[in-house]
Amino acid sequence: MGPALVSEAAQPAANAAAKPTGEASPTGDSQAAGNAQAAGDAKPAKAKAPTPEDQPFDSYVPQLLMPALAKEIQSYGGPAPELSFEQGPMPVVGANCWMVKGTLPGERRFWLCFTGADINAAKTLAVAEAGSEPSLLESFLIDEKKMSLALLVSRLVQRLNGQKWLGPN
Repeated sequence: MGPALVSEAAQPAANAAAKPTGEASPTGDSQAAGNAQAAGDAKPAKAKAPTPEDQPFDSYVPQLLMPALAKEIQSYGGPAPELSFEQGPMPVVGANCWMVKGTLPGERRFWLCFTGADINAAKTLAVAEAGSEPSLLESFLIDEKKMSLALLVSRLVQRLNGQKWLGPN
């Protein structure tokens, strides 16, 4: 017996049957089926939950930052600091800024200044002992790419504790 002959009309159907699933045929039928299968396999993208840092600056600072800061300072055993949030002249240089002003026992004061209405804006810190005015601005958290509530609070409290203003040092 010799090789089987396939008629010209039956040849495209035989070739289409021999192609793997998802491979395009001249009519595009397999491609459409492959696309429908891929669409069924795709999982819907989950919406990312907003972080506290996504809140507007003017609500983030008084509603989240200041209470967390007061709580952390009190954890060192002292009374709650007096904190205020305002826009005004930056200590030492006088440039307009947003700031958290704090007063600790013994009339020790600190200013956490934001150059813009954004927690990722450049920040400076100034401190002053009782009866004196601040004379130096320190850059604060300048190398951080992403700012968070925990980072702001921990580093500010760390700096105040380094000043020997918190707890028994």
